[in-house]
Amino acid sequence: MLLWTILKVALRSLMANRLRSFLAMLGIIIGVGAVISMLALATGTRKSIMERMTAMGTNVLVIRPGQSAGFGVRSGSVKTLKLEDAEAILNEVENVAELAPVVNGRAQLKYYNRNTNTSVTGTSLNYLGIRNFVVEKGRAFTPIEEEEGHRVAILGSATANDLFGTQEPLGEIIKLKGLDFRVIGVLKSKGDQGWFNPDDLALVPYPIAMKQLFGMDYLSEIDVKMVDGSNNKTVEETIAELLRKRHRIRPEAEADFNVRNQAEMVEMASSFTQWLTALSAGIAGISLLVGGIGIMNIMLVTVTERTREIGVRKAIGARDRDILRQFLLESSLISGLGGLLGVGLGFLISWIIVRFAGSQAEVESFGVILALTVSVSIGVIFGYYPAWRAARLNPIDALRYE
Repeated sequence: MLLWTILKVALRSLMANRLRSFLAMLGIIIGVGAVISMLALATGTRKSIMERMTAMGTNVLVIRPGQSAGFGVRSGSVKTLKLEDAEAILNEVENVAELAPVVNGRAQLKYYNRNTNTSVTGTSLNYLGIRNFVVEKGRAFTPIEEEEGHRVAILGSATANDLFGTQEPLGEIIKLKGLDFRVIGVLKSKGDQGWFNPDDLALVPYPIAMKQLFGMDYLSEIDVKMVDGSNNKTVEETIAELLRKRHRIRPEAEADFNVRNQAEMVEMASSFTQWLTALSAGIAGISLLVGGIGIMNIMLVTVTERTREIGVRKAIGARDRDILRQFLLESSLISGLGGLLGVGLGFLISWIIVRFAGSQAEVESFGVILALTVSVSIGVIFGYYPAWRAARLNPIDALRYE
């Protein structure tokens, strides 16, 4: 029997029972739609996390004070990181490209009748390069402004918008804890990152922040950018050894600081999102499995209903493999058409996620090809047993079937 004839018979059979054929496809439609939308959501989430992580700098070590313990309970950060520690790291540790001392706090910023509570970071000029900040308007600190602690400020885009709206902020004077600061620059937006908005901040030279704004003689953190191609682990261990020596910490004692490797955090985030993608695809794949069982059930019913037809075809010369091909083609058509409709459903769900849920979702061609391949394979796998049963029917018994 020619393939074209088998195809026409299969299509005629599916069209004769449209509702049943659609119900058989429904499991595949839902399964493929779920696979595509879940993979799109996982891909969007992965890219979003990686963009947020890399936006805060790569090849960077962040040194923060440890936690003080009282009666077995962590009660707060110790105050042992000093400017002298930052200078020692810069002078004594190899493969350190840039370093920025950092003091953090929150303060109310005022401009006439407008005000906003934002994060204030006292730091050096190097902080911009280490943390991948770009000055979109105006300029950064000059070395003299940094060393002498001039009252100048660089605003994040969100902070600038809160204080000035559409007005040009450059050159304007704002109040920060009662002190006048002149706005010299506005940073390019990085986008809200959920737990932290890098656009909602103000940068000032660290001497003025330490002495007049926060009254601190210690640092909140030290940001270190390493030379490209250097062994990050070696640099990290060298810095830890230097600080333990400077702070006179015995080898068996717990350090009073933490060194975090930004590259390791990016790697951990990447590993987590890959696991999330696999889990999402696995959960959605269960829907495809259920759809395959539905196809097998419908095909078994179809074989039973068409037993006499199978007997007639065998009686006039149809071979077992012709019957097998016919029913396999029917199950493959059901799953294939269901897969195509499921692709449309997957795109629709992904659009709804982006439009109304505010999450990122990105459909990749790999996900579409994978879902379609799996759906057709399910049609072949789950349709084989009903097709095999149809091919094995005895023509005499089939002709006598009522």
